[in-house]
Amino acid sequence: MFIWVFHRLSGLLLILLLGLKFFTSFFLMTKGQKPDWAIILHTNPLTDTFLIVLGVYHAFYGLRTVLIDLGLRKEKLLFWIFTGLGTATASSLLLIYFTRNY
Repeated sequence: MFIWVFHRLSGLLLILLLGLKFFTSFFLMTKGQKPDWAIILHTNPLTDTFLIVLGVYHAFYGLRTVLIDLGLRKEKLLFWIFTGLGTATASSLLLIYFTRNY
C-alpha cells in the first residue's frame, strides 16, 4: 500500500517540479535582464535534490510494479531489492550533483 501511494504522490510532485524547472527556464533564456526569482528557483539545490530522489524511486518502484504485473509474486523481496537499488542510485547521483566542479 505504501508503494502505491508513494508512486502516485511522487508522480504528481515530479510533474510539479519539472513544470517549475521548465517555467523558470523560459525566463532564463531571454537576452535581456533575467528575473532574480527565476534564477533562485531554477538553481535551487533543494529542488534538484527532490527531482533526483523522487525520479529515482519513482522509476524503480515503477519497474517493481511491472515485474509484479508480469507474474513475479515475491513482493516483499522486490520491495527491499528496489529500495536498496534506489537508495544506492539516488545517493550516487546526489554525490555527483553536490561534488561537481562546473
